[in-house]
Amino acid sequence: MTLRPFHLAFPVHDLAAARAFYGGILDCREGRSSDHWIDFDFHGHQIVAHLDPAAKPAGVTNPVDGHDVPVPHFGIVLTMHDWQALADRVEAAGVGFGIAPHIRFKGQTGEQATMFFRDPSGNALEFKAFADDSRLFATESAA
Repeated sequence: MTLRPFHLAFPVHDLAAARAFYGGILDCREGRSSDHWIDFDFHGHQIVAHLDPAAKPAGVTNPVDGHDVPVPHFGIVLTMHDWQALADRVEAAGVGFGIAPHIRFKGQTGEQATMFFRDPSGNALEFKAFADDSRLFATESAA
């Protein structure tokens, strides 16, 4: 099966701030836009920031590996090199991490590098990387 791009639309309270964050800090190429929304190329996938001046972040979290993971959230699985470059870029931009870059599930089947932070409207994002992408959906250790 050929992986097809996904589409995700999400609310933002300020389009200029979204443009600066997704286009500037996350380096997502901008596509079509209007006074009410902006398309971004999110690593080959289409995400659309829709203006909602009343947008507020969700406050729900679930415990995962000793951290309170925000729900909902979205993100992408990067290569380790690209994940580290993004972590460095986000930190240099002064974006606060909700969950700082670290290795989760160390020594287990799902071992992964992960980090969480929020966009200017409070939308939670997770970026992760696996040393071996074939383990992305693994449920148990290889024999």
